Amino acid sequence: MAAYVIIPGIYGSDERHWQSLWEMRWGAAAVRVAPASWSRPDLADWVDAVQAAYEVASRRDSQVALVAHSLGCWAAAHWLDRARPDGVGAFLVAPPNPQGPAFPRHAAATFLDLSARPLPCRSLVVAGDNDPYCDPTTSASFAREWQAQWHLVGSHGHINSGSGLGDWQAGLELLRTLVDR
Repeated sequence: MAAYVIIPGIYGSDERHWQSLWEMRWGAAAVRVAPASWSRPDLADWVDAVQAAYEVASRRDSQVALVAHSLGCWAAAHWLDRARPDGVGAFLVAPPNPQGPAFPRHAAATFLDLSARPLPCRSLVVAGDNDPYCDPTTSASFAREWQAQWHLVGSHGHINSGSGLGDWQAGLELLRTLVDR
């Protein structure tokens, strides 16, 4: 068993999102980040929120998995680069391309200048082949730059509530390959 830090993207993850369903499944083993604003994300605030959630999760278990979606992937990666914690794995689902045309430039301006750098932990990037926020070539490039494994899941869009995945059993299996190593 591990502890989990849930890091949603902009606007948070609603009750139908796989992250919220997993959080309910995991109960006390899961800690959701709590930034000051879900709709006007500030990188420094989100990174601080990851740190705070990690501190709670790491008291529950020595093995912690960051379970990030969308913009949360960038907050997780930036935190990992800064904190360099031990005993952590990063499950990064549907990272958006900050330079892409669909990126919320005005709402998430502090995320625009980020670049992917090698992560200090085992990690897995999961992407859809028809994600409007990041094409497969770019997500594969992020995975290479993060030195993460890369897994393309097919036509599930942004792998969010709108994708109709429910509790996304295939995603849980992918997460287990990261956590059970």
